[in-house]
Amino acid sequence: MTKLINLKIFTRFFHSSSAGGIILLICVALSLLIANSGWSDDFQSVLNTEFGFNSDAVHLRYPILLWINDGLMAVFFLLVGLEIKREIVEGELSSFRQASLPVLAALGGVLVPALIYAAFNSTDEATAKGWGIPMATDIAFALGILSLLGNKVPTGLKIFLAALAIVDDLIAILVIALFYSSALDFLYLGYAGALFLLLIVFNRVGVKNIFFYLIPGLFIWYFIHHSGIHATIAGVLVALTLPTNDDDTDSPLEKLEHALTRPVNFIIMPVFAIANTNITFESGMAEGLVSNLGFGIVLGLFLGKPIGIFLMSWLSVKLKVAELPAEMTWRHMLGLGLLGGIGFTMSIFIALLSFPNPDYQNQAKFAILIASVLAGVSGFILLSLYNKKKQIII
Repeated sequence: MTKLINLKIFTRFFHSSSAGGIILLICVALSLLIANSGWSDDFQSVLNTEFGFNSDAVHLRYPILLWINDGLMAVFFLLVGLEIKREIVEGELSSFRQASLPVLAALGGVLVPALIYAAFNSTDEATAKGWGIPMATDIAFALGILSLLGNKVPTGLKIFLAALAIVDDLIAILVIALFYSSALDFLYLGYAGALFLLLIVFNRVGVKNIFFYLIPGLFIWYFIHHSGIHATIAGVLVALTLPTNDDDTDSPLEKLEHALTRPVNFIIMPVFAIANTNITFESGMAEGLVSNLGFGIVLGLFLGKPIGIFLMSWLSVKLKVAELPAEMTWRHMLGLGLLGGIGFTMSIFIALLSFPNPDYQNQAKFAILIASVLAGVSGFILLSLYNKKKQIII
């Protein structure tokens, strides 16, 4: 009987919307623990271990860390791409009226943090490239923390945050493709483009079998990886070609999205967190928070995100370009803006692309960690206190 109850609790947890965020938090703590223990060197050695194979025609032997950041994260971006396309076809981004507020709010939440970072770092050649770091919102963490509030917040707030985070991710994807890629190899890019066109043809002629998209997608990943554009973009390109529909019938896109959600949330994102949060705390690291790099990231995420999201939303509503969702207030929007400052996974990912120097990477990771904790706790407290105040008034 006890085993049955424990199994039900376990099953209920993994079906809850907060499970992914909680597991990510555990993995972050585990990674920090390993990095500051006697296992640190062994763990780093494992991450640097190469596997795969090389031949005259094919080069596929890389360190485990690269497989995680370029390979597994391509699957994460595949899921993000599927969510973006579904929202455009049938969800919160399917009409101008629905899409305008989260799109404009996301733009504000991208531009203001980038400007804050640039204000501190634009004249420093070593750190100037990191302007994309505070632009990103971590969907899993932000929605995970919001879900901890349960029915204390309006349903529209969760939908709005999901739509905003999806637009935010789309912008981050474009930024990575345009500004964080190396010199282009147009031959490999041409191969990838040809296969992408083939997938579009499959879509147009009505091919429904998912494997007709995923198998060529593996080759697209390989060619893009060798083209100089970051390989994770392959996931988005494949996602955009998957067939879908605007009714309740399960499409190939929705079937693949459902199949990937749990592996991404419970395997890929935790593995990424464990591999990339391994910050070894050293003397002087706290002082790095008051460096230009630290200020740019912390203020960009903790202040820039809520200011950009709130200000752009307010202007959009006042100018009658959009309207605030039902049951949502401006205090809800401010709390949501703070949760948007949780940039953890995507911000760390962009930091790794921004700085080849491990010291800058560690400084950036630490600043992202501090800013994300501040933003998450502040957003949670603000929304909780607002809900209690409303209950007392009622």
